[in-house]
Amino acid sequence: MTRPIPGNYIFDALLDRPCIVLACNTRIIKGVTRGILRAAKDTDAAVMIEIARSECNEKVGYIGHTPESFGEMTIRAADEAEHDIWALHADHIGIKTGSAEELEGTKALIQRHIDAGFTSFAIDGSHLFDFSGETVQEELEPNVRATVKTGKFILEKMAGGDFGLEVEVGEIGRKDSEGMILTTPEEAVAFITALNARGIHPQVLAIANGSAHGNVYDETGKLMEQVSIDIGRTNDIADALKREELNVRIAQHGITGTPRELIYQRFPHGNIIKGNVGTFWQNIAHEVLKIYHPDLFADMWNWTLETYGREAARDGIRSDDQLFGKYGKFATKQFFDRIYAVDDETEKALDARAYAEALTFIRAFRLKGTASIVREYMAGR
Repeated sequence: MTRPIPGNYIFDALLDRPCIVLACNTRIIKGVTRGILRAAKDTDAAVMIEIARSECNEKVGYIGHTPESFGEMTIRAADEAEHDIWALHADHIGIKTGSAEELEGTKALIQRHIDAGFTSFAIDGSHLFDFSGETVQEELEPNVRATVKTGKFILEKMAGGDFGLEVEVGEIGRKDSEGMILTTPEEAVAFITALNARGIHPQVLAIANGSAHGNVYDETGKLMEQVSIDIGRTNDIADALKREELNVRIAQHGITGTPRELIYQRFPHGNIIKGNVGTFWQNIAHEVLKIYHPDLFADMWNWTLETYGREAARDGIRSDDQLFGKYGKFATKQFFDRIYAVDDETEKALDARAYAEALTFIRAFRLKGTASIVREYMAGR
């Protein structure tokens, strides 16, 4: 089987190269993951396949997968695509309270990820923030403590070996009365410095820089482009990390809806080393199902509107499209058996659509040829 490689091999080999590693959250694996990995093979691109804790958790997340089933199906897709330079990433391993019970549950989940073949991990303690702290260090201390405890567990279980590590400072998408709350360069440097001092050395830092997860809608409920990412703040943070000689670069979350010409022309390739694309792949899978299995898609649509319609007013939802765009992800688990029983023709259509879209992302991320750079790095270790 084509096994995933350690995430740090990719991050270290491409450090400061003018590219962004495409990290794909494929909630519907069937056909989609294989299409992405075929595109990566044909362009010689290093990529990552990832899934978040909420989607694939201690029991069964809202996509209907366990870490074991997600890992198995993804490795099989890579084998079919015959692509060798990719990592399997456990994204947004969220820690909300930092309690001893929650941390023990988090460790148990990470052990399952490790056993399932995951080679990269993202510890997300961004919700842990001490608003009573008098200094930046004091404000970030709850996040630091939880990240260190979890990071040391990964180090122990991986026997101090190779793996990718992403951490997070600043809650992505968080707002106050004045708008998005953004991570500051001071917070980023203080956070990474504190982690390093306690033996945790991540390669990637997720920040709050104006993006939002999922689809974005205007005040009428119409789908709109994601153009709120603050490029200047992102560069300021990356530059501050470089000045302190911290070998950490930025993970850009919330790219669904961002025009790819904007990514190609304006994103700071190299300062941003990892770009997460998630809901986008779900959206195109739904578009394929509309054509090839309209009965299945109609059932998913109706179930979502009936189940979550009462949430619409509370969440400021203005249209059925917006309601499905926000909550349709939960239909994946509800209709799991039917989704994964679609015929070969549908699977080929999912593969082909994902392949074509991945080619465009790989171009926008300037990833062509990066797999060879990673292979050369691995050969020289």
